[in-house]
Amino acid sequence: MANAGLQLLGFILASLGWIGSIVSTALPQWKIYSYAGDNIVTAQAIYEGLWMSCVSQSTGQIQCKVFDSLLNLNSTLQATRALMVIGVLLGLIAIFVSTIGMKCMKCLEDDETQKMWMAVIGGLVFIVSGLAILVATAWYGNRIVQEFYDPMTPVNARYEFGQALFTGWAAASLCLLGGALLSCSCPRKTTSYPTPRPYPKPTASSGKDYV
Repeated sequence: MANAGLQLLGFILASLGWIGSIVSTALPQWKIYSYAGDNIVTAQAIYEGLWMSCVSQSTGQIQCKVFDSLLNLNSTLQATRALMVIGVLLGLIAIFVSTIGMKCMKCLEDDETQKMWMAVIGGLVFIVSGLAILVATAWYGNRIVQEFYDPMTPVNARYEFGQALFTGWAAASLCLLGGALLSCSCPRKTTSYPTPRPYPKPTASSGKDYV
């Protein structure tokens, strides 16, 4: 029961991380305009995501522009897009695989070992998905830091971390933790000992053998 509860906890955490990765990929607040310097404009908020850039006015009006050309984007944005999409797809595969290996499901009930291995494989795929999301968010965040501290970057063109970036880091952590818990349901090897051979029973000697 303890192993089943640990397995269920890992599946829930990893599934929440997968949902968080979808939210992080879709949100446009990957980097937000930094109000640093003398020219502070608080009438509007500028932020960019993986797919579009938006401007939010103080009146509540939001205008977004989708990035038209894929080849015109920088390499960091293209790589982040690819890694996030790969992480989401791997998380979807991991959900299907680990669902088959859950002890609360009736799939593969006849073969308990194969059922446990399915849960382990699903956990490993969740870990790979979390690593892809972690690399994507860390790479994008490192680019923001480099541009912020670059003396060649104008003060009015500097950005800081957005909410989507923090959501991605949380999602990657949940996928890694949930995948690790699912991987703990690895079937244990049972050591088989050879069956002991019965010793021959001594036959009772009759009195005729003695003179």
